[in-house]
Amino acid sequence: MDQGYINARVRGMYGNLLGPERLRALILLPDLDAMIAELQKTPYREELETSCVWKSSIVCIENALRRHLAKTYSKILRMFEDHDETRYVRIFLNRWDVHNLKTILRGKNVHSPPDEIREALVPAGTLDEATLVELLKQNDVREVIDLLATWGIDYARPLTPHIDEWSRSRDLLVMEHALDRYYFDYARDAVQGRRPAAVALQQLVGTEIDVTNLKTVIAFLRDGVGLEDGERFLLEGGAELPTETLGAMVADGDLTTAMERLEGTRFAFVRPLVAEAKVTGRLSPVLKELDRHLDRAGASLFRRDPLSVTLVVGFMYIFLIEVTNLRIIARCRDAGLSDEELEAELIHV
Repeated sequence: MDQGYINARVRGMYGNLLGPERLRALILLPDLDAMIAELQKTPYREELETSCVWKSSIVCIENALRRHLAKTYSKILRMFEDHDETRYVRIFLNRWDVHNLKTILRGKNVHSPPDEIREALVPAGTLDEATLVELLKQNDVREVIDLLATWGIDYARPLTPHIDEWSRSRDLLVMEHALDRYYFDYARDAVQGRRPAAVALQQLVGTEIDVTNLKTVIAFLRDGVGLEDGERFLLEGGAELPTETLGAMVADGDLTTAMERLEGTRFAFVRPLVAEAKVTGRLSPVLKELDRHLDRAGASLFRRDPLSVTLVVGFMYIFLIEVTNLRIIARCRDAGLSDEELEAELIHV
């Protein structure tokens, strides 16, 4: 298929999204059973019917959303086949491989039950569900990495050199950073060039590196990690925040002081959030807003060039935001939060 035809099909998929009015109607429903009944009138129906046979309401919704997300992304990838632009789509899908491997390694590191770990996986990347299930059957972190290596899966390459360090410390940070570095090295290579699509995706990859680095810096400042220990975990290639600036933030040793260095950048919005976090003692809203910033940046690509692959990448972000919002609605309803509290959690594009 040529890119124009693929984009036409993806625009058709965009027309099947629920939209703000339908999300608002879901918010107003009294309970999860009513939400499931309403979602069965949407494209999520097939996955809901399968999941709700053997799951409680909240788990049914979560499982159905994950499966529908994976199915939709697989459908998009199949459209490209051997198309030159496939590498751009794979950048986005490979993020799910990294997410899934981190989730499995974290679960194995603390001896979580396999079924519990599986509930957090999204088989939307190159590692399919059968592969992830086999990885879950391994006894510990070392066996997971050994199996990846035995199967010749590329993700073993960044992990294997750090097994001994993990064995001594049982700290997964070094493993997670190795996965991040491997993913971003691939992503940066894939978007090289001067074509408009490549330039737009270079900016997006750079923004993701900035977000990842900022979250790392905030964690280091929270935990009192010094520059000497933390500098090796900063990633090169950010769109706006060079590693020198990030290293200086770590060296500041104080969140408020460090965030002043963001003034004049697109990340200046973090400063008041950190100030609020100092009062509440909760940094999670800061990290969540950084993730939202990346999601919005990705979604904005949908309206850039109607004939470019950026439309497809933008749709994938928009669809992820819809699924995320549905999960938020379900979780907030399950937790008994008010409509106002729920609304504040939603991602608006």
